[in-house]
Amino acid sequence: MNDYLNVTGRIFDIQRYSIHDGTGIRTIVFLKGCALRCRWCCNPESQEFAVQTMLVNGKPKTIGRDVTVREVMQTVRRDMPYYGRSGGGLTLSGGESLLQPEFAEALLHAAKDMGITTAMESMGYAKFEVIEKILPYLDTYLMDIKHMRPDKHKEFTGKENTLMLENARKIAESRMCELIIRVPVIPGFNDTKQEIQEIAAYAETLAGVSQIHLLPYHRYGEGKYEGLGRPYLMKDTPMLPEGRIEQLQEAVERSTALKCRIGG
Repeated sequence: MNDYLNVTGRIFDIQRYSIHDGTGIRTIVFLKGCALRCRWCCNPESQEFAVQTMLVNGKPKTIGRDVTVREVMQTVRRDMPYYGRSGGGLTLSGGESLLQPEFAEALLHAAKDMGITTAMESMGYAKFEVIEKILPYLDTYLMDIKHMRPDKHKEFTGKENTLMLENARKIAESRMCELIIRVPVIPGFNDTKQEIQEIAAYAETLAGVSQIHLLPYHRYGEGKYEGLGRPYLMKDTPMLPEGRIEQLQEAVERSTALKCRIGG
């Protein structure tokens, strides 16, 4: 019996026909709840596990709903013809999916049983025993590494990064899935060549890791903060200068053997 189909979790969105967060055409399930409070977060509605009300275009909208794995997979199943043609599949995002570990594991398990490839966008903020249970059902782990300095990481995200870096190494050493490192490039936080090269140098030491993705800072989520009645702490932060992200890409490729891509 597939009892995992009855596991319940809390999501705030399902995005279909996405070409981001994994190869091909993806169905992205956004889980609610996050341990970090990144200043630049473009999904602030993901941070609280609680169901919230957010103003969207001046109208109140309920953010967050409880669903079973079976319900989610009914939507995912409708997109299966696109996966086969494009090499796509299911991606879990958030928030931090690992804060709902039983639900995340059950979703990935269901996808694999249906022959669907899987990916998860995550910061690795959990005990490794939690991550280890998910890895058998995961094809690609898209893992954020935001900074190498614990103090600066904590200043801008609310948490220091020791656990995440340790988990990145353990995931890589497990060889159970493809591990791709992703770096949100944020002005004033980690947008110098030295900072990006330090992350890339660490990524290159991880067993089997060959790719790093640089994700340019944007303000797409700014209006959501107003809708939640929260200040947007990055409102006075300038955008990356034109050509800056390409310079950082070149710096990574010059200093490591990693394949460096802009965007994810």
